[in-house]
Formats: sequence, C-alpha cells, structure tokens
Amino acid sequence: MILWNVIRNYVGVLKPAASILLTFIGLISAIVANDGVPETGRLVMIGTTVLVASAGANGLTNYLDRHVDSRMRRTKHRALPAGRIRPPEKVLPLTIGLVVIGLVLAWYLQPLYRLAFIADVVGTSAALVWRKRATCVFPQGMLASCAPVLMGWFAIRPAFGWEVLLLCGLIGFWLPLHVWSVMLAHRDEYIDAGLTYFPINHKYGQTVKLLFILSLALAVFAIGLFFIGAFGLLYLLTAVIMSGTLVYGAYRLIMSGTSKSAWRLYKLSSFPYIGLVFLAIGLDKWLL
Repeated sequence: MILWNVIRNYVGVLKPAASILLTFIGLISAIVANDGVPETGRLVMIGTTVLVASAGANGLTNYLDRHVDSRMRRTKHRALPAGRIRPPEKVLPLTIGLVVIGLVLAWYLQPLYRLAFIADVVGTSAALVWRKRATCVFPQGMLASCAPVLMGWFAIRPAFGWEVLLLCGLIGFWLPLHVWSVMLAHRDEYIDAGLTYFPINHKYGQTVKLLFILSLALAVFAIGLFFIGAFGLLYLLTAVIMSGTLVYGAYRLIMSGTSKSAWRLYKLSSFPYIGLVFLAIGLDKWLL
C-alpha cells in the first residue's frame, strides 16, 4: 500500500492525463502525415517518444512551479506542493531521465523530429514556468502546444504542408482558450493567492469576448482542415458539431459571465472538443 502511494505520487507529477492527450495528438498527426495508419512499429516508436517527452516536460514544470501551486487552493494538494515527495528534488532523476530517454528515441527518427522534441521540452517548460506569472501561453505555450503535432508529423514526413500548419493552428488557438477559461473559473482563487496577471488583471468582460473570438478561430481552423486535408463526411460533421458547441459555450460565458460557465467551457474544450476532433481526424484517415 505504501509503495502504491509512492508510485501514484510520482506518476501524478508527470500529469498522465495531459501526457496521454498530447501523445494521442502526436499519433493522429502521424496518421495524417502518412495519409493513413503508419507501420505499427513506427507508430509505437512515435507514441512512446511523444509520451516520454511530454511526461518528462510536465514533471520538470511541476517541479519548477511547485511554490506557486502551493499558494492555490486548487493545486496545493498535488504531490509536490503538499510535501508528499520530500525533498522535491527526488523527482528530478525521473523527469530528467525521461527527457534523456526521449532524446535517445528521437535520435532514431527524422532530424526535424528531434528538433520538435527539443521544442516540446523547452517550450513546455517555459510555458508552464510562466503560466502563473505572465501571459500563460504566448509565445512559449504555443510552441509547446504545437510540438506534439510537429513530432508526429516530421517522424513520417520531413516537410511542411498545409495540413500540419492547420493542425498547429488548431492546437495553438485551443491552448489559450483552455487555460484562460479555467483561470476565469477560479479567478477569485488566483487573486487570493496574490497571482494577478493576464487574464486575471484584465477586465472580465473583455477576456470572455476574447475567448469567444478564439472559439471562432478554432472553428475556422477545424473546418478549414476538411477542405485542405481531403477529409470525409465523418470529420466534417464532427468538426462542425464540436466547433458549434464550443462557440455556443463561449457565447454563453459572455451572456452569463459566471465562473460556472467558464468552468463548463474549460471542461468542454479539453476532451469533448479537442479529443473528439482529433479522434475524428484519425478515424477519417483510417476508414478512408
């Protein structure tokens, strides 16, 4: 039982849910680059490398952000700020080891894939280190959010294309909407913790309007991908329905201005939206 709690604490530092989502995005990007499911061995290699890279970067940023997390009611019960791992430096061999393993795995794939991996580690670290201190996402966060897409794409096709640019745009505009909506949902908590920066220090009404604009941009990228990437009806229907739902959720936030609506938009943006859109992308390419 004690061993299980120790394992759970260390795994929690790596943010498994977020790491798995990023791995899924990277795998779907590889499928799009291949115009179908790649060879199984290569797909496993890509998934393993993205998972290791994401977990290592998440672990490092959780370590670097532990003092800020300890001041937030929502995050103070995590393993590092709660002191369940003492000293916190104990997580460094694991996180740094994952980064090194990821670099070794990436070495066997495309050169641009190695660059994307480095962008993932550096970008994710920078984004989350600054997450509670500055702009939350720009430009570090957008670099980090696009990295899984680039990793999966370049591992199959070492060249840019309109599809990968739209995929990066989709993820790049999704990240601020996702992060800022949860910050608005817990705005009072951030202020009580003394963390006043954008969007916390910005007028609430203007910020929710910005989230609505971001939801419209996501709809443009998601539906535009249908025309550029030669997708079928399955993807088009999913993109239209999910994008319409997200835009409606952002509109409801403008009308209500409540923390509850902001939380709903945050939950909608995580798996139902980004998860189902990328699932439809993969299924569409696989079934075609």
